[in-house]
Amino acid sequence: MHEDKDFTEKDGMLRDRKMGARKPGFKKKVCKFCQGAAPADYKNPDMLRRYITERGKILPARITGTCAKHQRALNREIKRARVLAYLPFEKK
Repeated sequence: MHEDKDFTEKDGMLRDRKMGARKPGFKKKVCKFCQGAAPADYKNPDMLRRYITERGKILPARITGTCAKHQRALNREIKRARVLAYLPFEKK
C-alpha cells in the first residue's frame, strides 16, 4: 500500500498526522417498532413519554432512531393522546 504524506494507516486505524486519530463513525440507531416492539398506541402514555421531551415537544427521528413510517405513526398517536388528555400539551 502506498504511503500518503498526510495520512497513515497504523494498527488498522486511519490516522491524520496533524490532528491525531480520527473520530470513529457513529452507530446507526435502529427503529424499535421495526424490531418487533408493540406498535405506538395513544392508550399507552408511558411508552409515548419516551418520545417527548420534558417540555412536551416531540423528539425527532434522528434522536430517537425511529424510521420515517413509524415516526409519522408516533406523531399521530402522541397528538391523539394529547387531545384525549393522556399526555400534556406542554409543561411549564
